Amino acid sequence: MKTYKATNLIKTYGDKILFNNIDFTINEGEKIGLIGINGTGKSTLLKCIYGLDSFDNKDISHSNGYTIGYLPQEANFERDLSVLDCVFSSDAKIIQLAKKYELALLELELDQTNEEKQNNLFKLQEQIEKEDAWNVISQAKSILNKLGISDYNKKVNELSGGQQKKISLARVLIETPDLLLLDEPTNHLDFDTIKWLEKYLKGYPNSILVITHDRYFLDNISTKIFELDEGLLFEYNGDYSEFLEKKIIRKQNEAIEHEKNKKLYKKELEWMRSGVKARTTKQQARINRFLELEQKITSNKDVKNELNIDLDNSRIGKQVFEIDNVSKSYENKNILKNFSTIIQNRDRIGIIGSNGVGKSTFLNILANKIKIDSGNIKVGNTIKIAYFNQIPENIDNSLRIINYIREEAESLKREDGISISAAQLLEQFLFPMHTHGTKINKLSGGERKRLYLLKLLMRQPNVLLLDEPTNDLDTETLTILEDYLIDFNGVIITVSHDRYFLDKVVDKLFVFKGNGEIEQHIGNYSYYTNKIKLDELKVQKEKVTIIKEKKERKKLTFSEKKEWESIDKDIENIEKQIANIELEISKYSDDFEKLTELSNEQQLLNDMLEQKLERWEYLAELIENI
Repeated sequence: MKTYKATNLIKTYGDKILFNNIDFTINEGEKIGLIGINGTGKSTLLKCIYGLDSFDNKDISHSNGYTIGYLPQEANFERDLSVLDCVFSSDAKIIQLAKKYELALLELELDQTNEEKQNNLFKLQEQIEKEDAWNVISQAKSILNKLGISDYNKKVNELSGGQQKKISLARVLIETPDLLLLDEPTNHLDFDTIKWLEKYLKGYPNSILVITHDRYFLDNISTKIFELDEGLLFEYNGDYSEFLEKKIIRKQNEAIEHEKNKKLYKKELEWMRSGVKARTTKQQARINRFLELEQKITSNKDVKNELNIDLDNSRIGKQVFEIDNVSKSYENKNILKNFSTIIQNRDRIGIIGSNGVGKSTFLNILANKIKIDSGNIKVGNTIKIAYFNQIPENIDNSLRIINYIREEAESLKREDGISISAAQLLEQFLFPMHTHGTKINKLSGGERKRLYLLKLLMRQPNVLLLDEPTNDLDTETLTILEDYLIDFNGVIITVSHDRYFLDKVVDKLFVFKGNGEIEQHIGNYSYYTNKIKLDELKVQKEKVTIIKEKKERKKLTFSEKKEWESIDKDIENIEKQIANIELEISKYSDDFEKLTELSNEQQLLNDMLEQKLERWEYLAELIENI
C-alpha cells in the first residue's frame, strides 16, 4: 500500500506558529478534506508537501517512486506557452507521448497530404500501441472535453483566469499522481462541471488531499477530514457532515477540560501566592505543572460562532429595483434580452448559470457600473448598495488591519444605539485583538476577503450585491456569514456556484440560460434542481408511455390476425383478376365502350392490389416486432 507519512512537522512565520508538531498519514485511496479558518496554513501545508515551500523540520516518509500532483489556487503559467504545452507538461513518458501524438494530429490537419507528417503519425501510433497508452490518451481527451478545453494552439496568456484554472486542473488530473493536492478546485467551475469533477474524484484510484469551501463537494467525495486549528491537526473519519457532529463533541470535551483546568489553576495559584519556593524536586515539578496549566488557560480562546454586529442599516422602501424590458449585449452577444422583474425588500436572490453568460455583468448593471442598451431600471430612493466584487477594491497592503478598517469609521452604532469600535468589529469578524496590528500583505487570500467584506458592511447598506462571496473563505467563516445574511434586514443578490450557500441563503433564483434568456424560479438551489429532475422524469415517463402505447398498438388485433391469414390469398385472387382483365382487353380492342368498361375495372383492381400490398407490409412489420 502506498502511503505518505509525516511526523512532528513544524512551520512558523515570524512569531506565528502554523504547525506545532503535527502528525498525519495519508493512506492509499483516501479522499481527505483539509479545513480550518483562513490563515491557519491550509495552502501552506499543500505547498510544503509538494515542495514549493518547506517545513522547519522534516520527518516525512513515503513509498518508493511516490508521485505528487498539485493544483494551486491561482494558475501560474509561462506567458508564451500553448494550451497543449501546459496540459501535457508532465515529464512522464506516456504524457509526453500523448503530447507528441496530439501535436502530430494538429500538424497533419494543416497539411493533410504531407507524407512525412503522415509517417510520423503512424510511428507515434505504433509507439502508443507498444506502450499501451491509448487509455491514457482517451482519458486525457475525456477530461479536456469535460472541462471545455478544445483549442490546443491558443496561448494561455490569452485566456481568462477561470480558463487557466481549468487547464491547471486538466494537467494535474491527466498526470494521475499517487497523491493529488487540490487547492479550491471548484473555483471558476459551473455546476455541471463540479458534479462531473465530484464523480471523477470519487472514482479516482489514488489519494486526494483537497482544500475547498464547497461543503456539498466535501460531503460527496471525502472519506476523512483534517482540521487545522491553533497550530494542531485533528483527524475525523467520515465526510463533512460527520465531521461537524464529531467536532461538536470535541469542543464540548475541551470546554469540560477547560473548566477543570480553571478550577485546578485557581487552587494552584493560591499555592503559588503563598510564597512557595522550589526547594525540592517535587515542588519544582509542581511549579512547572502550574506554568503549563497557566499556558493552557491563557491560550484557550473562546470561539465566536456568530457575527453579532447588528449595525443600524439604512431603512429601505418596499420597491428596490423595477426592471422593465432591459436589454444588454457585448459584441453581438446577448447578456440581457427584454428582461423584466421587480425586486423587493427582503428578497434573497441567487444568480446561477454557465460561465460567460453575464451573471457578473448583471450585478454591475444593478450597481450602475455598466449602462444598459435599452429598457428602464427604476431604483428605490432609499437604497444604499454595497457591492462585494470577485476582485476586491485596491487595498493598500502596507496598511495594518485596524487602520484599514478605521478608514471607514472609528466606530459605528448598533441597532440598540450602543457604539461599537473598529477593534470590536474586527473581533466580531474573527480577527482577534492580537492580529489588529498585522499588515494586510501578511494575510491569506481568505482573510483579505473577510476584511474587505467587513469594510463594506460598515457602510451600513440595505442592498448587498455579492459576486462569488464564498470563494477562498473557510467553512467556519462561511457558516457565520450565512447566519448573518439570513438575518440581514435588506436585499441580497448573489452570484455563486456554492450550492450549500445558495440553499441556506436564497429563496429565489435567476437562472441565466445564455443568449439573454433568464428564467426566474421560486425556492433555493436544491428545490430548483429537484424540480428540474422531476420535470425531466415527467418528460421521460411521457416518452415511455408513448413508446409503450406504440408497442401496444403494434400487437395484432383479432381482425388483423384474420386479415393476415387471408391476405396472401386475397392478393393472389386480385392478381388473377387483373390477368383476366388484361386478356379481355386484348379481345375487345375494337369495342371502345367495352374497352372503357374493362379499363375502369382494371384500374380499380390495381388500386385494390396496391392497398393490399401496403397492408401486407404493415402487418408483416407488426409481426416482426412482436
